[in-house]
Amino acid sequence: MQFVSLEEAKQASGLRLTFVANAPSPWGEAIKGMLKTKNIPFTATLYMPGNPEANKGLVEWTGEDSAPSAMYEDEAPRSGWAEILLLLERLQPEPRLIPADPEQRALMFGLSYEICGEMGLGWSARLMMCDAAIDPNVDYPIPAEMGHYLGAKYGYRPGVGPEATKRVTDVLTLLSARLKAEQAKGNRFLMGEHVTPWTSIGPRFAP
Repeated sequence: MQFVSLEEAKQASGLRLTFVANAPSPWGEAIKGMLKTKNIPFTATLYMPGNPEANKGLVEWTGEDSAPSAMYEDEAPRSGWAEILLLLERLQPEPRLIPADPEQRALMFGLSYEICGEMGLGWSARLMMCDAAIDPNVDYPIPAEMGHYLGAKYGYRPGVGPEATKRVTDVLTLLSARLKAEQAKGNRFLMGEHVTPWTSIGPRFAP
């Protein structure tokens, strides 16, 4: 993937996206998987974590001191995972990532929130990481400064580690049980034979 400068991205037409530089971002990788699955053309630029000066123009454009964000033509910027998913589905309806059936759609968004939403799998895993990084009694490969930086973004508070750990365990247990049930039916995915926003991510990032 090639990245352009902020000014080039702002001047481009169509879909523009921001991605975190030099750090893994499950949300960003999920969007990349969706874009690849749907074969949607886009222009990408980088958000530099921990560098407010470098991100000043990007924050003014997207309204978010974070990434990913999606800008399409003159529409308002989108930064929520559901809003970006809905945009991609509108830009390229096939292959469908959101079920047409209302009941299946409600189930998909419910499971998606458990993975992507506040205090979901990704969010809680970040809190676990922050808790370990900040704890002086834990030998952790991520420095405390990074723990404080991410903690400010994810609402870290002392003592949240056990709660976050339980949420991660609960969500993984839920997804594991559902996957086993689908496999017993001969299905490959968490929702039968249909690809979903999570299975488009790929094996490296799939739950």
